[in-house]
Amino acid sequence: MSAINPVIATFITEAREQLEGLEALLLDLESDPAAEKVDAVFRALHTVKGSGSMFGFTVLARFTHHFEDAFDRVREGRLSVTPSLVDLSLKARDHMTALLELGGDGPEAEALAAAPDAAALLAALARLVGGDHAEDAEPAAPEAKAEPAAKLRRWTIRFRPAPDALRNGMRPDLLLAELAALGTAEIAVDTEALSPLETLDPTVSQLAWTVGLETAEPRSAIESVFVFADDADLSIAEVADEAPSPETPAAPAPQQPTQAAAAPAAAAPAPREAGGKRPAAANGSDQVRIPAARLDEIMDRLGELVIAQARLRQIADQSAEPELAGVVEEVDRLVSSLRDSTLSIRMLPIETVFGKFRRVVRDLSSELGKDVDLIVEGGETEIDKTVLDKLSEPLVHMIRNSMDHGIEQAERRRAAGKPAQGRLLLSARQEGGEVLISIEDDGAGLDAEAIRAKALERGLLTADSTPTEAELHQLIFAPGFSTAKQLSSVSGRGVGMDAVRTAVDALRGSIDVLSRAGSGTRVTLRLPVTLAIVEGLLIRLGEAAYVLPLSVVEECVEFDPKERSHESGRSVLLIREHLVPFLDLVDAFGEPPSEETRRRVVIARADGKRIGLVVDDILGQHQTVIKTLGPLHREVEGFAGATILGDGSVALIIDVAALSRRALSSRRDAA
Repeated sequence: MSAINPVIATFITEAREQLEGLEALLLDLESDPAAEKVDAVFRALHTVKGSGSMFGFTVLARFTHHFEDAFDRVREGRLSVTPSLVDLSLKARDHMTALLELGGDGPEAEALAAAPDAAALLAALARLVGGDHAEDAEPAAPEAKAEPAAKLRRWTIRFRPAPDALRNGMRPDLLLAELAALGTAEIAVDTEALSPLETLDPTVSQLAWTVGLETAEPRSAIESVFVFADDADLSIAEVADEAPSPETPAAPAPQQPTQAAAAPAAAAPAPREAGGKRPAAANGSDQVRIPAARLDEIMDRLGELVIAQARLRQIADQSAEPELAGVVEEVDRLVSSLRDSTLSIRMLPIETVFGKFRRVVRDLSSELGKDVDLIVEGGETEIDKTVLDKLSEPLVHMIRNSMDHGIEQAERRRAAGKPAQGRLLLSARQEGGEVLISIEDDGAGLDAEAIRAKALERGLLTADSTPTEAELHQLIFAPGFSTAKQLSSVSGRGVGMDAVRTAVDALRGSIDVLSRAGSGTRVTLRLPVTLAIVEGLLIRLGEAAYVLPLSVVEECVEFDPKERSHESGRSVLLIREHLVPFLDLVDAFGEPPSEETRRRVVIARADGKRIGLVVDDILGQHQTVIKTLGPLHREVEGFAGATILGDGSVALIIDVAALSRRALSSRRDAA
């Protein structure tokens, strides 16, 4: 398959963004049908239609034209915004997305356009445009039909594309055809600047056109035809009433646009400067689109640079050369600055994912017969694109679970003294090197006894076990675990929350669950801000070095050997009047007993709890480039990856949450 034209690829990317924005606009319109929001929807549709025609997506443009006509009636006040209109619009938007993803016209696009679902959408849109008395439509008043036709106005349009317009995908013929569709047009071509045939470059635009147009459409309709004609010479002037009648040729002799001719166009409000050129900011010259693969490649090279930097620093420390040490400090500063700049490029606001869930909640509310209000907070919180790309699926599962199992039907809510409308809060915030994403509902909460009974049935608990409520809540993430009494189209198979746990573990995160019977449930995902380069704490155990992510470390204290000789067998430390359980990494990793006389404890946080990790020594802070483990070691519990140290040796990165869960499970089995 041949590579896609870069110009077409750019159009697809921009159209995809337009359609994503269109979904948000339609959802906003349902709650607030303000005129400016209707105009924004219309502009988005007109943009997709116009650019689709220009770049060979005529099937998409043809369908969008019907959609656009419906919202033209809304703009005119002849059609009201209702939930059923929004439903139809969202389905039409989904159909447009499907046509866009096909990559252009062809048999697949024609087949999709002729499918029964598409035909039903077109029929529904035709009823709206035709003014049928559907529940959405507001029929025009009878006297409106008796009004005289809008006055015809005559315009002179002079248009010369930029020299590189053809290379960028412009189709002047389609623009002129769209212009002619507005009324009666006479088109004259100016070939004065055309090169001789021997030196003619077919990729350079050298023609100009003068169009005499008679139409009842406003000036804005003419301007919208040229909305994508960037850097073109364009003038639009209305012909005075005493000008020649329509029977005389409307097109004057071809000539270059003059300042006088362009003046009327500049005087009216238009998205262009005089001469038809967009302002610099509108051209997008202050932004550059970069494929994600190139950012990943830059991050890989930066990781190698950080490793080389660590090696250079180690050589400088061994040589004790003052001049070399000065150079190393300068390199350290530059690499750190480059690292921060590169990471910031990869950071995206989490609202790019959160925005998609408004549609999910709306559709589920309709399917489940529940009225649910989605509240979003902290959308401006930034997170690495790699993490962001893997968030959608687990968040969808959590939202579906909250709406199906958590939030009750309106009758039960009223009986419990709650408002009939359920509340679902989706929030994000940053704490140190972690981003906390919470989904909280005001539903019935988790039934601890039902979870315990199901766990006993599945063999996840023994009859004499006494897990805490928090430990019971964590069982909802076990594979195939579900307390649903009946299967629904939304949930009940016990795979959704298991998928959440799998995705979060893959991102080296953790999950906290807080639930109160009758009050609701809050599930919080703790995720690293980035998966590429993190600050770590380098520790030593015997002769081997390990790395702890600095984001989970709270403090470091001296370890008293007497703590290992409690008669009760407890492994807890008293840290400022708080008991903290500890785990000796020598025992956890099956190493020989340590011979160190002075050992240390790193107090870390895992799954919302504090835990002490006993180590032989703390070597200091280390800028850690994370390397994934190979397929033979990927399933080893307790490690999130590895990194290369300055001397070329490998240090494993400890996954504190996984290590804590493994230790807890081992103690439970031993008990």
